[in-house]
Amino acid sequence: MTHTIIQPAGWKAAKGYANGVLSEDGTLYVGGQIGWTADQVFEAHDFISQMEQTLRNIMDVVQAAGGEASDIVRLTWYVTDKKTYLAHQREVGEVYRKVLGRHFPAMTMVVVSALVEDEALLEIEATAKIRPKV
Repeated sequence: MTHTIIQPAGWKAAKGYANGVLSEDGTLYVGGQIGWTADQVFEAHDFISQMEQTLRNIMDVVQAAGGEASDIVRLTWYVTDKKTYLAHQREVGEVYRKVLGRHFPAMTMVVVSALVEDEALLEIEATAKIRPKV
């Protein structure tokens, strides 16, 4: 089986991992994305802003593979503060719909004690099924 590494144009190179891997059957595995920019800089330090950047990063990878939000079939969220997430449910919903629309794939959320990047407040990985363009 062959696969293609997906790296959005203009993004700083990933070190030791791939941002996305597209298999020949159209399954796209998006590596855990965090709330930093394409230059791997944290411009935001609050949960909602990092969440928006994280979702935009996922969309950048999905679009670089030829997909769109409706192709995402699974999201796994890793958050460092459950109370912050729960306290901002309205904003979470607003930002989610702003970036991904009203598409709701299978989701899991896990509370973790820390992430590898100290400034990251959440990390989200995704799986998408990219339909062949006709």
